[in-house]
Amino acid sequence: MNIIADIANTIIFYLPVFSLIISGCILFGLIFFLLKFNVFYIRLHKPEFESKRFGGEIVADVLRKHDVKFIFTLVGGHISPILVAAERNSIRVVDTRHEASAVFAADAVARLTGGIGVAAVTAGPGLTNTITAIKNCQMAETPVLLMGGAAASILKGRGALQDIDQIGLFKSLCKFSATVDTVRDIAPILRTAIQIAQSGTPGPVFVEFPIDVLYPYHLVKKEVGAKNESKGLMSKIVNWYLGNYVDNIFAGAWEQRDLAPLEPVIPLPSENQVQRSAEVISRAKRPLLLIGSQALLPPVSATELRKAVESLGIPSYLGGMARGLLGRNSPIQGRHERRSALKEADCVILLGSVCDFRLSYGRVLPKRASIIAVNRNASQLYKNSDMFWKPTIAVQADVGTFVKELASALKDNIVDPTWVDTIRKRDETREAEIAKMVAVQGETRLNPLKVLSELEKQIPDDAIIVADGGDFVGSAAYILRPRGPLSWLDPGAFGTLGVGGGFALGAKLARPDSEVWIIWGDGSSGYSLAEVEAMNRQNLPCLAVIGNDASWKQIAREQVPLFNTDVACSLSDECRYDKVAEGYGGKGFLADGKSNLEEVFKEARSMYTKEKCAIINALIEETKFREGSISV
Repeated sequence: MNIIADIANTIIFYLPVFSLIISGCILFGLIFFLLKFNVFYIRLHKPEFESKRFGGEIVADVLRKHDVKFIFTLVGGHISPILVAAERNSIRVVDTRHEASAVFAADAVARLTGGIGVAAVTAGPGLTNTITAIKNCQMAETPVLLMGGAAASILKGRGALQDIDQIGLFKSLCKFSATVDTVRDIAPILRTAIQIAQSGTPGPVFVEFPIDVLYPYHLVKKEVGAKNESKGLMSKIVNWYLGNYVDNIFAGAWEQRDLAPLEPVIPLPSENQVQRSAEVISRAKRPLLLIGSQALLPPVSATELRKAVESLGIPSYLGGMARGLLGRNSPIQGRHERRSALKEADCVILLGSVCDFRLSYGRVLPKRASIIAVNRNASQLYKNSDMFWKPTIAVQADVGTFVKELASALKDNIVDPTWVDTIRKRDETREAEIAKMVAVQGETRLNPLKVLSELEKQIPDDAIIVADGGDFVGSAAYILRPRGPLSWLDPGAFGTLGVGGGFALGAKLARPDSEVWIIWGDGSSGYSLAEVEAMNRQNLPCLAVIGNDASWKQIAREQVPLFNTDVACSLSDECRYDKVAEGYGGKGFLADGKSNLEEVFKEARSMYTKEKCAIINALIEETKFREGSISV
């Protein structure tokens, strides 16, 4: 009895403590509940239950504030509210026949305008279809906003239509990936995404929109299944949960928020870095510039960059988007024999050029030369410097700004004219050799160099050239001369096939008064020839030449000598790409060894003026022009 009495006394003694602990647990649980389900915020920022507004309108408003003029898409129910609101907001919605083309088009717009490119695709397979194009944006350093639909947040992981882990897919490809959980989050997330895309080293960003943040309140509530009345305790709990879920999505949705762009963060060179570089260059007898795509990024315009490069007077080799920077016939631009020039140079300035496979990982840089490397990206700046080369000066900064400031620091510097002359004479010698190869007449098929040479004569000064292929495009890079800055579009370091249709769509919208020419290999044309339909239907005509050698020739050139077989390299020699183009609403032309190329090109350009896509199926023969040009 004494034991029982002691226990009872102990319980009575500690009862206030137990009550306090239990009360604290209940209070903590209540606070957790209120915060977890955002009850306080919902009470303070009640949803507008009768409003017909929807989240897609905020998306369009933000894009409009960021001067977005085009959204590229392949339509899907998940993203319809974005497209509808964009159209109402005078943003042109341009639809493609494949989601990858939508991203490629956005890529082209970003490159040519210096702004953000925008694509919107539906959930699941719509997004997975963009992965190659987004990876291309990442490697080409293009700021593109990809918006993707998604299943309602409440249904994720429950077997909803096209529900997959989309954020996980894009995290390694994009600088920023985020899901919008509520309507009030749309504007801040989009503003942040666009700022990040354009800051530092530009690149793609991904914003996922669950379907319930884009549609109006009444439709979302209906689809979720929340009812105003319910019977039974469990039914009441479930109904409260569903109603609170919907209310949280729309709480504070239409309150005033800042939509204006956030300033991109761009690394700039220091005065010391510019001055040290100027001193090294001023001592050099044979300096050489290698200018890559990154030099064309804002804030420095292409016109300002060209003026600065010409002011320096240093012989220059141009790659990627920098092609055409110095016009068609610049006395300081080298087009051929770059390796020879590098061997003789005593100072090499890498302006956005990277020591990857394109520069043999740095092995082609002379060991005794001073190397000045400029790049926004630290990884690219020092690429392979631990093995084959070492920078004398490494500048992690905007290339265009560096070049402008360098030109100011070296305004009295004069480059030895004999060095410039040496490079120019080598070019003239090589051009004469190519002219002889161009003059060789094909028999039943056309000499591909002749096709490209005739095209070079025909395209006007404001033309944009889109390169999409392997062997034929490789030859075009030596024959065709871009007319000015930002007039050449190729995929970049990823070497992606299939950019042609999308790039052409974007280019035509960015420069509506320019002729857009696609240089297609017959293999690569298969990826996006269907975009001819999209171009014709939306009055965005382009011209194209398909180099049809019935082969994946770039691979065959190496495979056949090595392994004595052309397995998987051959295509049908009866493919009528001109007829395919006509099936898509364009005008097709067949050119073979008997054709008058000048007349074919003139007729194609005539059809283009009538707002019709004109596709030339040029039957070409094999040449030895590019033998030995494949690198491993």
